[in-house]
Amino acid sequence: MLAAVATLAVGCSADDGRSETDDTVTSSAAESSAREPGRVRLVNLGDSFASGTGVRPLVEDSPIFCLRSSRNFAHIVAAEDDYDLVDVSCAGADTGDLTEAQYEGVPPQLDALDGDADVVTVMIGGNNEGTYGRAIDLCGQAAEADPLGAPCTERHGRDLIDPVDRDIYPAVREALRQVRSKAPSADVLLIGYPWLVPEDGGCYPEMKVAAGDLALLRRLQVAVNDAGRRAADEEGVRFVDMLVPSAGHDACAGPQRWIEPMTASGPGRLHPNAAGQEAIAEQVRKALAG
Repeated sequence: MLAAVATLAVGCSADDGRSETDDTVTSSAAESSAREPGRVRLVNLGDSFASGTGVRPLVEDSPIFCLRSSRNFAHIVAAEDDYDLVDVSCAGADTGDLTEAQYEGVPPQLDALDGDADVVTVMIGGNNEGTYGRAIDLCGQAAEADPLGAPCTERHGRDLIDPVDRDIYPAVREALRQVRSKAPSADVLLIGYPWLVPEDGGCYPEMKVAAGDLALLRRLQVAVNDAGRRAADEEGVRFVDMLVPSAGHDACAGPQRWIEPMTASGPGRLHPNAAGQEAIAEQVRKALAG
C-alpha cells in the first residue's frame, strides 16, 4: 500500500515492535515454492502492508524494491501454523500488478497461484489511484498553513473520496475474481487496512494532518475498507476487518501504535510496524480458525 509513501517509513525492532536499523537479510524456512505433502500452502499477495515494508529483516534473495519482510503477517501465520508459504507481496503494488510485472524481475503476482493453493491472503487497493499516498501528500501540504482547521477537506475532500466507489471498488472486485479463477479451491481472505490516524486530537507534527482533516482521512479509510468488503462479499471471498482491532493503535498512539508516524525514519513510515504485523497475523489466524 501507499505507493507514494513507500519510500517514507521505518523499520521495526524485535524488542519494542518499532524502530530498528539492522539491514540484515535473512531467509525464511516457511517460504518455499515446493509443496510438502500434507502441509497447507499459503500464498500471500498484495502491497507494502502485505509485504511488511519497514520491518526487518528482509526475505533473503527477494526483490529489494518489494521490501518484503520475513516478519510480515503471512510469515508469522505460516510459522505459527506450519504452512508452506509462497510470498509474492511487493511494496507499491496495486491491483494491476497482480496481472502485470511490477518491476523487471518481479513477475505478475498471480503467477504464484495455481490449483495447489489452499489459502490466499490479499491486501490490495490502497495504492490504486494513488489513494492513500495522495491523501497524505495533499493533506500534509495543506496542514502547513492551517494545522487547526480543515484545509484538505475544503480543497480536496471530494477528489479523494469519489474515486473509491468509481475506480477502486471495481478494480478490487476484478482482482478477487482473478484470484478465485486461478485458485478455485482456496480459502481466499482479503485483509482490510488498519487505522492510520485517531478519531480526534491527532499528533501534529508527528502526523502532519490538520486537526479538522482527521475526519476526512478516517472517512477515506472507511470507504476503501467498505469497498474491499463489498468486493469480497460479491466474489465469495472472506474479508478480514482491521479497523475495529486497530482502534487506539494508530500512528498517534505512542508506545501502543501499530502504525509508524510520518516523522519516523526509513521506508516504514505510515506502515504497520512489527506489532502491527503481529496484530494482522492474529486476525488472519482467527479468520482461518473460524
